[in-house]
Amino acid sequence: MIDVLFVCIHNSARSQMAEAYLNTLGKGLFHAESAGLEPGKLNPNVVKVMAQDGIDISMNRTKSTFDMLKKGTRYTYVVTVCDEASGQRCPIFPGVLKTFHWNISDPSALKGDYDTILPDLIRIRDEIKTRVQNFILEYEVFAKTRK
Repeated sequence: MIDVLFVCIHNSARSQMAEAYLNTLGKGLFHAESAGLEPGKLNPNVVKVMAQDGIDISMNRTKSTFDMLKKGTRYTYVVTVCDEASGQRCPIFPGVLKTFHWNISDPSALKGDYDTILPDLIRIRDEIKTRVQNFILEYEVFAKTRK
């Protein structure tokens, strides 16, 4: 099992989506978790847009990167999904093979009602899904070359 931690500022949107997609699409090869530098509340608009793609994250809770670090879980990969300056605030997790940075727009920064921001939410969701799919493919190619 490949353990992956997704990190963003509040663990309210981007990292939650990435965690859900990797656990769903990773076909048991991956175990993903997510955490935030300053945990907030789960974004209800993100819950809705994920449900539209058949994934229920409504029962997820936000978690702190520092609590995850204290817990002592070992991750193979850490992926920051926030802007680069915020990603650099991420603590160093022992034993991580590689850290990736995906600069993804913050759904919490979108202004307007749900219908107004829906196209941007879908774009962000789909970008995360595509990045997760590519991450899985790249890992599978890497694993085959090591055999």
